[in-house]
Amino acid sequence: MDVRMVSLEDGITSCGFRKMAAYVARINADTEAFYVTTARYKTIRNGITGGRGAGGDLSDEEVDEVAHGLVGADLLGFSSMTGYAELTRRVVRRVRELDPSVYMIWGGIHPIIHPEDAITAEVDAICTGEGEFAFREFFEAFQDGRDPTGAGNFWFKQDGEVKRNPFLPLMSAEEMEELPFPLYREKEKIYRPGQGFEPIKLGDYVANDGLSYTAIWSIGCPFHCTYCGNTKFIANDLKYKRIRHPSARYMVEQIKDVRRRSPQISHVNFQDDSFMAIPYPQLEEFAELWKAELDIPFAVYGVIPNYVKQDKFEILSWAGMNRVRMGIQSGSREILEFYKRPSPPEKILAAGEVIASFAPKYHLPPVYDIIMDNPIETRENVRETLQLLYDMPRPFTLLIYSLKVIPNTDLERAMKERGVELEKIDSSYLVIPPRAANLLLYLLCIVKPPRWLWRPLLARARASGEPQQVYPRLGMFLRLLYLVRRVIPHAKKLDFSITPGWVGYAFWRVGLVGLWNRRINARLPRPKPPAPRRSAGRQILSLVPDPPPVAGAPEPERPAVADEPVR
Repeated sequence: MDVRMVSLEDGITSCGFRKMAAYVARINADTEAFYVTTARYKTIRNGITGGRGAGGDLSDEEVDEVAHGLVGADLLGFSSMTGYAELTRRVVRRVRELDPSVYMIWGGIHPIIHPEDAITAEVDAICTGEGEFAFREFFEAFQDGRDPTGAGNFWFKQDGEVKRNPFLPLMSAEEMEELPFPLYREKEKIYRPGQGFEPIKLGDYVANDGLSYTAIWSIGCPFHCTYCGNTKFIANDLKYKRIRHPSARYMVEQIKDVRRRSPQISHVNFQDDSFMAIPYPQLEEFAELWKAELDIPFAVYGVIPNYVKQDKFEILSWAGMNRVRMGIQSGSREILEFYKRPSPPEKILAAGEVIASFAPKYHLPPVYDIIMDNPIETRENVRETLQLLYDMPRPFTLLIYSLKVIPNTDLERAMKERGVELEKIDSSYLVIPPRAANLLLYLLCIVKPPRWLWRPLLARARASGEPQQVYPRLGMFLRLLYLVRRVIPHAKKLDFSITPGWVGYAFWRVGLVGLWNRRINARLPRPKPPAPRRSAGRQILSLVPDPPPVAGAPEPERPAVADEPVR
């Protein structure tokens, strides 16, 4: 059966999609992956201007070209996040016009978070939970000519009505161990405007991801931050708060398999939501295997302040961890409580102390996520965030986001209760208005001003809702300095994890990247084992007790998957 899986997003990283496409290819040999990339956003120009935005668009002519490239399949499976929901609708609509008989399913994060919206598209079904086993149940019936509408985790359109099926149990760690490795450099095509779909080439990977490979080891998050799509996952099944993952051996073998296909892979980015919540014994096993069989640098993006521990950082840094990304989001206790994020300022500062002890000798400067331009923030809230970052141990850099409300989340409901007009803030979360407060964030990444200068600068910060001047030229200048300041440490360590393109490939090709990692970059000695602690389950962890609830925050409902990559 001709099955075509279609990913719509900026770039071709698509971690969840690749896992799903590999599983479909296992149960149906005639399966291909199609990537509709709206933009290659990691460019120097976009970095300087701040013009990199998610949810890029295609012209009507390009949508038509994409649709013609998909016609002819027996089954189409679309995957997209909320930022690409409208584009997905347009492509689906045009495919339906060209081929009314093709069966179409919409999966990915948007149908999970907002199924009531996704089911209104011109698809036959949507997947509202974990897709692998649900698709197998659907596909076996579909292929045999039986009624497939009993499959769990699916909503179906049936005789003008919507059939909402119950959720299947979440995958266990043992079941995750049996999944195929994500699809990578096989049976893949990419859309090129004016040319249609063509097989993906090495240059596509180098242009998008450089020498890096993006992976996910664990699934689950104990937090239920209001701005995150994870709240919907937990609402669907409380067990999503648990951390589930296959063995360390499975993860190491996956990276080895990728490097056999793409020997240039010299760095791995782990995008787990809660990597540091994995217990120490399992991280130690992972570190020992990684060091012995891969010995390449890796970054951990899913760092929550509550789970930053010295012993975990030591063992992972010995293995090769050279960069972390931690979610701060705000320095205001009031706003953190509004987000239902139980990481108070003092815990953030304590985590920063641990992280700073590894940089710059062993680590690149850590990256901290900050959410700005929240319409309910007061001037004092904004200044508290700026002051927290001023007090954070250096060095560090920031990823600064303008608040964007994901539909059907607790944050959307809270904003509506407060009378916020969401349309006014429904722009790309990556485009940062050049207001004084935002520009001070860039300044803090470049240099820490003396206190006598910091106080008058801080006094200029205003809440996003206040009338104030913007400074586009100064903003562009500070962004340029910010990028230069960010790139310099990477250049010193010959790390190309944030700079895709052929330059890094050339350095790898002549052997300099490997030489730098082995001979030049400082290596942390093997740390001593920590004091004995109570052992945890080998492959599945129920995070008990959870971090203390935020004062005044109601008990959460119960979820499913994060939409945007903001921790």
